[in-house]
Amino acid sequence: MNFKPPEPRSASKTVRPSGSIVTAEKAFSFISKGWREVRSSADADLQLLKNRANSFKNLADKELENFLNSASRTPFSVPTITASATLNPPPPAEIDFVKKLQPKLSEFRRAYSSPDFKFYSKPHIKINLSAIKNAIVAEVGEEEDEEDERESLRKWRGVRFKEKEREEGQFGEFWEPIKTFKSRLRELEHKSSAEILEGIKNSEFVEKFKSSLKSICKDPHESKEVPPLDVPELLACLVRQSSPFLDQLGIGRGISDKIVESLCSKRKNHLMLRSLSDGESSIVESDNITDELDLRVASVLQSTGHHYDGGFWSDIGKNDVSELSDKKRHVAIVTTASLPWMTGTAVNPLFRAAYLAKSAKQNVTLLVPWLCQSDQELVYPNNITFSSPEEQESYIRSWLEERIGFKADFKISFYPGKFSKARRSIMPAGDTSHFISSKDADIAILEEPEHLNWYHHGKRWTDKFNHVVGIVHTNYLEYIKRERNGALQAFFVKHINNWVVRAYCHKVLRLSAATQDLPKSIICNVHGVNPKFIEIGEKVAAEKERGEQTFSKGAYFLGKMVWAKGYKELIDLLAKQKKDLDGFNLDVYGNGEDAHDVQNTAKRLNLNVNFMKGRDHADDSLQGYKIFINPSVSDVLCTATAEALAMGKFVVCSDHPSNDFFRAFPNCLTYKTPEDFVAKVKEAMANEPLPLTPEQRYSLSWEAATQRFMEYSELDKVLNNPGRSSRSNNSLTKSSSMPNLNEVVDGGLAFAHYCLTGNEFLRLCTGATPGTREYDNQQCKDLHLLPPQVENPIYGW
Repeated sequence: MNFKPPEPRSASKTVRPSGSIVTAEKAFSFISKGWREVRSSADADLQLLKNRANSFKNLADKELENFLNSASRTPFSVPTITASATLNPPPPAEIDFVKKLQPKLSEFRRAYSSPDFKFYSKPHIKINLSAIKNAIVAEVGEEEDEEDERESLRKWRGVRFKEKEREEGQFGEFWEPIKTFKSRLRELEHKSSAEILEGIKNSEFVEKFKSSLKSICKDPHESKEVPPLDVPELLACLVRQSSPFLDQLGIGRGISDKIVESLCSKRKNHLMLRSLSDGESSIVESDNITDELDLRVASVLQSTGHHYDGGFWSDIGKNDVSELSDKKRHVAIVTTASLPWMTGTAVNPLFRAAYLAKSAKQNVTLLVPWLCQSDQELVYPNNITFSSPEEQESYIRSWLEERIGFKADFKISFYPGKFSKARRSIMPAGDTSHFISSKDADIAILEEPEHLNWYHHGKRWTDKFNHVVGIVHTNYLEYIKRERNGALQAFFVKHINNWVVRAYCHKVLRLSAATQDLPKSIICNVHGVNPKFIEIGEKVAAEKERGEQTFSKGAYFLGKMVWAKGYKELIDLLAKQKKDLDGFNLDVYGNGEDAHDVQNTAKRLNLNVNFMKGRDHADDSLQGYKIFINPSVSDVLCTATAEALAMGKFVVCSDHPSNDFFRAFPNCLTYKTPEDFVAKVKEAMANEPLPLTPEQRYSLSWEAATQRFMEYSELDKVLNNPGRSSRSNNSLTKSSSMPNLNEVVDGGLAFAHYCLTGNEFLRLCTGATPGTREYDNQQCKDLHLLPPQVENPIYGW
């Protein structure tokens, strides 16, 4: 077998066709051009990275400088809000971290700030283009050596690997300190956040704050539309706000409240269960059904966008406080009697005006009735008469200053009145509110509001004045029951009193529980005693300390001599216990319409009673008595009883609501039966009264009475309120959201009353004094008034 070796390649065999060589050259030229573009683009990107790294290095240098300086000057810490942290504050962990971090940062700073630490100008990418060329040529040719191709590929990969390794080494060396710094900062942030969260979590204050925010800012998903009122709520609202009308029909307030409570109980229990399950407090925790119902209705109305600004029969011309004649508030006190008639409604309003004006915080006007000459002779004692209002005003001021010891700066005005013999009282003539000017119509105090408004035909008090307070002095129902057909009359008068008080007053004060339970009323004694009586009591106490005899006389009674003022009860007690009171003598001081009958009855029964003319309780002739007897059950709060206690005397009085205020005094002896009356009288005759303490004297004074009046009438709040006084005690939220049916009913009652009192026939049928709808010509002359037809003209054809 012959083996023939291959022939060596000759140069002639390596020559390629001209077409293949041209194609390879074009491909290599194209690749070289593309690679140059790639390299120039890479150089530009690397330069941009270098510039950004240099800017970041400068910024980091400045921030690190500030951070190290601030950490070295004022170390910071995040306090944990707990009691233990307050007592034993832990060392701030941040300071340790900064101390540990500061050397490393210094080294890092020195490292990257040194001249040796710098970026490479640009990476040198060395590529063997000849190898690429040979590879391309070998790809095109069929006889290219495979060994050369592999070698070229290994060389290209080696160059590329070295370049990549150098790039990674350069940028890895550059980012390592930054990564360390960022990781340290991240640890500090996590650690500080953990401490803050732990402190907040353990803070009771923050928990309360979160609960408050939760109650105020509820989740939007939890907020729902206010559900409309259901049928029981509507019925409850109608029944509650119709209580004035139901009261007129004889349905008591207690029955109405029970109906409202039963209607509202189901929803209230549902709301309480829901609030307890949520763990939140709610307004349903209140026991006041009225407030809950009002707030419920207000919330429904507010959800509909309804806004209420006024009511029916409201006077848009009512004066605002800012429109008054001067900066001071004005108080007008209107009463039904005047000095020299020594009755409670003449004396007590006079003292009230003096002590309200004493503070000089408000202007005060006292409005009293003016009687013609013929009526003065019937009313005023000791034949005292006045020819002009100025003369009577001078008498009133001199009497007052003699007793209070200071000059009271208040105004006295008069309105026309007429004396009613049947009712034994003074009735207003015309519109009494007309005699307070509109610029001074701010606050009105109506002494005996029912009396003033029985036949009132004029402007509504609550429309003209911002705040109206009524003070009930007299138990009219007790007096009326003593008359013929008294029970029937008392029934009608009771409802008329409810009518006029509700229509014309914002607030009513009852001196004791002996009076009728009127709407908007509260019980409080707002009367005091003449300072002169307290001085007499202090004098008696001083005499006792010196061992002197203070009382040289026995017992006495003082009061207007009419049967209803306690004379009937006094005669009955003395007659029934005549044997047990053998040797007991009683002196009686008083004048009145029933004086003749009372004296004849006592004489017929052969009682040991001495009758004398009436005189001032502070008269020297009365200071020697030790015991004051007052069996009256028609009084509301007997002024004579308070005066006797202030003078240090014993007081024997009945166990009656009118005497509740006096029970706290040790010298007040109350009785329930005639036998008990005899025992109390004998006890007083055998002992000496105890001196009053300073607290007891103060409680009887007019300073204390004025303070109680300001508080219970809410006059202190009204006077301190720069805005207009509210008509009711409801909150502004409710009054601005919904119309108050009570005000609507009150306005309707006032309008109906105005219509009825405008008819003279109806006035006379109900017992009004003839001619009191308007004042007469004599009163016009005395008070310098225009005739009624000129003052209030009637236009018509």
